[in-house]
Amino acid sequence: MKLAILGGGGFRVPLVYGALLGDRAEGRVTRVVLHDLDAERLSAVTRVLAEQAAPVPDAPEVRATTDLDEALRGADFVFSAIRVGGLEGRAEDERVALAEGVLGQETVGAGGIAYGLRTVPVAVDIARRVARLAPDAWVINFTNPAGLVTEAMSRHLGDRVIGICDSPVGLGRRVARALGVDPREAWIDYAGLNHLGWVRGLRVAGRDELPRLLAEPDLLGSFEEGRLFGPEWLRSLGAIPNEYLHYYYFSRETVRAYREAEKTRGAFLRDQQARFYEEAKRPGVSALAAWERTRAEREATYMAENRRTAGAGDRDAEDLSGGYEKVALALMRAIARDERTTLILNVRNRGALPVLDAEAVVEVPCLVDANGAHPVAVDPLPGHASGLVCAVKAVEREVLSAAESGSRATAVKAFALHPLVDSVHVARRLVDGYTAVHPGLAYLG
Repeated sequence: MKLAILGGGGFRVPLVYGALLGDRAEGRVTRVVLHDLDAERLSAVTRVLAEQAAPVPDAPEVRATTDLDEALRGADFVFSAIRVGGLEGRAEDERVALAEGVLGQETVGAGGIAYGLRTVPVAVDIARRVARLAPDAWVINFTNPAGLVTEAMSRHLGDRVIGICDSPVGLGRRVARALGVDPREAWIDYAGLNHLGWVRGLRVAGRDELPRLLAEPDLLGSFEEGRLFGPEWLRSLGAIPNEYLHYYYFSRETVRAYREAEKTRGAFLRDQQARFYEEAKRPGVSALAAWERTRAEREATYMAENRRTAGAGDRDAEDLSGGYEKVALALMRAIARDERTTLILNVRNRGALPVLDAEAVVEVPCLVDANGAHPVAVDPLPGHASGLVCAVKAVEREVLSAAESGSRATAVKAFALHPLVDSVHVARRLVDGYTAVHPGLAYLG
C-alpha cells in the first residue's frame, strides 16, 4: 500500500513511521511518500526516518517530494498533517489574541479561528485534488483544528475523510487506569466536538464504573484531568472533560498565565524545532537522537501553563509517549484489512449526537471496518455541554462560510460568537490584527 503524508517535513512524522515499522502483517504499508513545501525540513525528517529504518528488514520505502500531485497520485491512504503558516503563524495567532486579552491557543478561541481561516482553503484544495487523483483513497486528517478541517474536507470527500485526535484516547486510558481497569476491556462513553468533549461513563461488562471514580476524591486526584480541573468541579459536572475544556472553565486564569509566560507555546515550539532542524542537517550528527531529545522536551512541557495554573504538577510518565500515531494506524489497519474495531473519531454526525445536524463533524465512538467509520449513537449531552457544543459548532460554520465567501464581516461574526471572545469590538480588532500579520488571510475582503 502507498501512504502519502502531507506535511511530511513535520516534527511528528517519525512517530507515524516508527509505528509503521512495527507492522509486519499482510496488507501493510510498503511505500511512504512525504510531501512538504519546505525541502530542508523534508531532508531533515527523511534522515530521521532512515535511521529508524536501518535496523528493520523490509522497512517501508520512503520518498520525499515538494510536488503535491505526485504525492497523491495512486495513494491508498493520505495522512494530512499540514500546518499553514508554520509555527511562526501559530506564535502570531497567540500574540495577536493575547494582546486583546483573549485566548490564542491553536484550536480553541481566537487562535483556533485564525488558524482555521488560514487552513480551510488549503485543506479544501487538497480534498479536491484527492478526489481527482486518488478517488479511492482514505484521508485521515491530523490537521488542527481537526473537527473544523475535517468538516471542510468532508464536503468534497464525504465519509472518506476521517479526523483523528489522541486526546479522547489518552483521557479514556487515564480514567481506566485510575479505576484499575484495562482500557481494552472498557467502553468509553465519550461525546462532543474535537477538543470539546466529555467522558460520561466507562463501562466494563455492562457496569458503569465512572460513579465510583467520582465518589472517591483520592482516585479523582490521581490522574491529570483530576488535578487539572479539581475533584469538586468534576463531581459537579458528573463527567470528566477533555483537557482542552480547561481553556473554557478556567479562561481568566489561563489567559493570565499565558500572558505572564516567558514564551507562548507556539513561540516555544517554533524556537525548539528550529534548533532541531538546524542540528539534524549537520554532518555526523544523529538526526534520530536529536529528534528524540527534542520530542521528550516537547511532551514534558505540553499544556504546562494550564497545569501550573491548576497546581497539577508534572505529567505522568505514562502520558509522555504520544498516541495519535497509534490511533491513525489502528484506523488504517481496520479499513485496509477489515479488522473491525472501535475508536473515538471525528466523523459526520449522521444522527449520533442528536443536538447537531447530520453533516456536522462530531467526535464520538465509531465502529470501524472496511467501509469506513460508522458513528455510534450516544446519549444526549446535558444542557451545559449541549449549549457549548452548539455555540462552538455555530462558530465553525461561520469560519467555513468566511473561508468560502472571503467575507470579512462573516469572519468578524465567527470571532464575536465564540464563547471566549467577549466583545464585537475585540472581534473586529482580531480580524484586523490577523489579516495584518498573515498573508494567507488576504482573501478576507
